Parts: sequence; C-alpha cells; structure tokens
Amino acid sequence: MTTRVMKSAGRHALRGSYVTARAGGKVAVYGVRTGIRRTQRFPALPDLPEGRFLDLPGRGEVFVVDTGAPHPGAPTLLLFHGLATTSYLTWFSTLDQLRGSHRIVMLDQRWHGRGIVSERFSLEECVDDAAAVLDALGIPAVVAVGYSMGGALAQMFWRRHGARTAGLVLASTSACWNANRGDAMFYPVLGAANDRFRDRYRARVGEVRASLSEPEPAGREMSTWAWREFRSTSAWALPEVLGVLGSFDARPWLGEIDVPTAVVVTARDHAIATARQRALAAAIPDAAVFEAPGGHASVVFDVERWRPVFLQAVADVVARLAG
Repeated sequence: MTTRVMKSAGRHALRGSYVTARAGGKVAVYGVRTGIRRTQRFPALPDLPEGRFLDLPGRGEVFVVDTGAPHPGAPTLLLFHGLATTSYLTWFSTLDQLRGSHRIVMLDQRWHGRGIVSERFSLEECVDDAAAVLDALGIPAVVAVGYSMGGALAQMFWRRHGARTAGLVLASTSACWNANRGDAMFYPVLGAANDRFRDRYRARVGEVRASLSEPEPAGREMSTWAWREFRSTSAWALPEVLGVLGSFDARPWLGEIDVPTAVVVTARDHAIATARQRALAAAIPDAAVFEAPGGHASVVFDVERWRPVFLQAVADVVARLAG
C-alpha cells in the first residue's frame, strides 16, 4: 500500500470516527429523552440543596453543593457523578436521606454541566479540583463516593489524595474501561479522532456551558427538570471523556487501597459488565459487596430498589470508620 493510499485511509477512518461520535451523541440524547418521557419509575423530585459557584484559583469556576454538617462530627461524603450527567442528576434521589446524617459535598466535573471547560478532559484534574474544593471549604478528609465514571474518579481521588480519603463507596463502576478485544480496537480509533477534533468538541462544550442559566434545584416537574439537567452537558463532551476513560486502569494498584471500601454492583448492567464490577471488588482488600437487582441507570430509573442497597453500602463504610 502506498503512503498516499495509507494517508487517505487514515483520513477516512478519522472522519468516520468523528461522524460516529456525533451520531452516537445524538442517539444517546434521544435515548435518554425517550426514557425520561416513558419511564414510570421516577421518584418525585425532592427539594434539593442549593449550590453556588466557587472560584478555584488557577483552576477556574466550578459549581459546588455543600449541605454543611447536620451535627458535630458528621462524616463528609464527596460525591462524584457519572458520565454525561451532573451532580444533581446523579444524586438527586439520595440527597435527602444522606444529608440527614452526613455532610454532602459535590461538584460538576470538567466538561460536564457547570463544570470547568479545560483544554482537555482529565481524571487527574477532576480529582484535584475536588481536593481544591475541600481546601476552600476547610474539610480535611472525606468518604469518596462515585457512580460509573464517578467510581473511576473516586478511585483516582484515593490514589492522588490518599491522606484525605477516609473511605470509598464505588457504585456501578470498574477498575478499567479497556478490558477486551473490542475495547482494544475502539479506544485507539476514538483517541485518534479526539486528537483531530478536540478543539471543535471543546468549543461546543463551551457554548453549552456559557448558555446555562442558574440551576433550578426545585419547583419543577420531574421529567422536565431531569431533561434540562441532562442537556446541560453537551453531547460533544462524550467522545473526549470516553477516550480518557479508555486509558484509565486502576488494576495495578487496587490491592494497595487501605481504607474501608464498599462496592455496589448492579446485577443486570449492560453498560459496565457486572463481571467487571465484581472483579473490582475482589481486587480491593476487605471490600464489602452490595448487590442491586437492576441495570446501569438504576440510580435514576430504578431508585426504589437501588437506593436502599446504596445507603447500606454507605452505612457500612461509615460504621467501619467509627469502629
């Protein structure tokens, strides 16, 4: 094959990856919107704690929710949200139960919602943002809690800020996104497309971020609120974030985790295979496993069955810390 033909094939592959990413984003948006409209399992929208914008020197302005301590000595939970969502949308159904006995801190991550639009998406920068928020709030240590992508962030938080990590709760997540032959083919192509189109992605993400009004945490019909909150993250962020998740691999150091840990497994998960979730739990010393019967979107669409299991996992870690 001549060099000219190889270059032409490469350009077509990149263009195809870009088109695929764009189409995938539209399919994801349509699918979520359809789910929001058709599902009958939404809980009522509770009164959510208000957030505020916090300027992190040298980093940027980020949207943060801090419920404050309900009583002296209450443990602090640092909540990391999932891919293509926001802190409110991931955690709305659990905040009422959690903030009665915990201080809750959560923020919109980079390239998501009202988070920082940086040159590139980075898991390391996301967890360092979270540490900077804790500095600003005067919080020395937390239980890091993560759902899906947020589970990777919680693991990374322990890795980079171990002295501030009192415990871990990892839900519907994995130690590695690139773990089979299909992944090994997909992520390099996605990465090449991202290198070429990242400036375009970032511009679109910035446009959506600049257009957002103040969040409306209460007073709206549930499906309308959820759709609006979902749309606050640009679909153009997905290729960049997925590409970064494809390079995440905590398996070499999971055995070093030395804090109380609970893993919530979703038993019918088709986004992150249940086997990967179990492998994550098996690799962490003394990790407790709690199983919810539904799929990956249980945190939103199957709350009544998922929430009790998640709350048990949080209670287990907090009890071990107290003990």
